[in-house]
Amino acid sequence: MLKHRGFPSRLPGTDYQFTIRRNNKKGATPLARRERYRDRKAADRAADIGFLAALIEHFGDEPFERGNLDAGRLSWLIGREIMTVGELDPTDYEQLLRVDMACARASFPELFSDDDFDDRSDSAPAENR
Repeated sequence: MLKHRGFPSRLPGTDYQFTIRRNNKKGATPLARRERYRDRKAADRAADIGFLAALIEHFGDEPFERGNLDAGRLSWLIGREIMTVGELDPTDYEQLLRVDMACARASFPELFSDDDFDDRSDSAPAENR
């Protein structure tokens, strides 16, 4: 099982886990698409946003191995913002995945807003500052 060094292990200040420490001797927990309903708790949505933001920061839109990424957290995004590369083997730690940036942008537009990245108070273009 590949361990993604530098990837956050959990959502800061919570118990929402992003990675696992060691592989399961009985085999990997299967990935299964979970439905996200409109009435989900704000904390659950924050965990989805934090996990997806970490995936985008760490991998961008390049394929990556499932490795030690938490199956439960992946299952909230699989089939939408996270797509498989090739045929899905739900219990394979070596399964290749990738972020579908168009779907991620549509589902979580706040991740892509420029407001989060620009600390300057003026709105002039960078070349005019």
